[in-house]
Amino acid sequence: MRIFTAALATETNTFSPIAIDKRAFEASLHAKPGQHPATPTLCTAPITVGREVCAREGWTLIEGTASWADPAGLVARATYEELRDEILGQLEAAMPVDAVVLGLHGAMVAQGYDDAEGDILTRVRALVGPDVLVCAELDPHSHLTRERAAAADFFVYFKEFPHTDFVDRARDLWNIAARTLRGEVRPVMSVFDCRMIDVFPTSKQPMRGFVDRLFALEQSEPGLLSLSVVHGFMAGDVPEMGTKVIAVTDNQPDLGAALAERLGRELFAMRGTFMVSQVDEQTAVDAAIAAPRGPVVIADVWDNPGGGTAGDATVILGELIRRGVQDVAVGTIWDPIAVQICFAAGVGAQIPLRFGAKSAPMTGDPVDAVVTVKALRNNAKMRFGESFAPFGDAAWVSFDGIDVILNSTRAQSFDPSLFSVMGVEPTERKVLLIKSTNHFYDSFSRIASEIVYCSAGKPYPNRPAETDYRKAPRNIWPMVEDPWLH
Repeated sequence: MRIFTAALATETNTFSPIAIDKRAFEASLHAKPGQHPATPTLCTAPITVGREVCAREGWTLIEGTASWADPAGLVARATYEELRDEILGQLEAAMPVDAVVLGLHGAMVAQGYDDAEGDILTRVRALVGPDVLVCAELDPHSHLTRERAAAADFFVYFKEFPHTDFVDRARDLWNIAARTLRGEVRPVMSVFDCRMIDVFPTSKQPMRGFVDRLFALEQSEPGLLSLSVVHGFMAGDVPEMGTKVIAVTDNQPDLGAALAERLGRELFAMRGTFMVSQVDEQTAVDAAIAAPRGPVVIADVWDNPGGGTAGDATVILGELIRRGVQDVAVGTIWDPIAVQICFAAGVGAQIPLRFGAKSAPMTGDPVDAVVTVKALRNNAKMRFGESFAPFGDAAWVSFDGIDVILNSTRAQSFDPSLFSVMGVEPTERKVLLIKSTNHFYDSFSRIASEIVYCSAGKPYPNRPAETDYRKAPRNIWPMVEDPWLH
């Protein structure tokens, strides 16, 4: 067997002012064929798992380019087309192949391409023809379009949010692909549109129990190969935005359609109950001050670079400063200019510094302080499960009992190692202010005395009923209360 694999992924917040070009991919991951590291990066796990599977099976794995950019705004048209055509050219050179196994995100939008994944999958299908297996692993915070579903044999999505299972789901993807290539199964994909958009953390009920049921059904239901919930991505203003359920069966489309609809209607019945409750910045700081011990983790849930925002909002930090709270560590504030100034000044320097709140309105005011530069690090990385997430050149600055990590490559706060790699011991601080919606939970919950979810400012379009969509469907919940009447 000859199998081609590659990855092209980012998550596009179409409301974000931060455009993505080739440099954004190079800052996060851009690995030429055969140069992908042994450790996967979220959407590139099909490549590293594919190495294991093909070595075990004695198959030939042809690796294409792997590119990942941290979420932001629209991808420049020339950048997308260059990266897409690079992979397509590699696939054409590798022909004939028995299968194409891709790592995609599912929420990439480029200038001129509302459905980038649909575009590349359609072009892949046109190259390999109707009989070659085409499949992909994707992030559930994405859009499932008719075009991409028609071009692929099957998809497998991460089940967990936080996405701690991207390697396990890549193994599921490869298991189904290998069984298909051996002639044991014939995967057929059934899709149900839940006619809603919501946020579905699996770190709490009811989504925790729902996902556990998906796992149980995969083990117990004859003929069922895989179940996935496509959460949807409310910051992507595209025509087919919304939540979907996928059932992949062994050539039993009626079984798949019935299962997908049953599960999708159950999700709809629980709409609006999934997300954790959030408080404003004053209440969040009150809770941190009142806590008998630390670290209290305040999650700035909507200024989340993992959702495409800048990660430079200062609303909560400004409240901490105004209230004189000390023993605080902040990770991170994205400000490449401030980082550059700190590197020029050097470790130990005491300098006046303005940082933060440069990217967009309703993200607070820039912070002006005389800071001490405590540490500098080139190409800093934090852990994320079995992977590492870069946050670029970074500076640790300190003032008035507050330590701030400034970074040059946007990244959400996945893991406490973002502090420790800079020399800040997170378990010794009373308050940790981080930027993430839920990916932080798996690691930070292990050290936190308390977690406070804070909705501060408005860097992200987090209220779909009020969002000024131009392309997204308006006949889904919560835009309408009962979409089944429309």
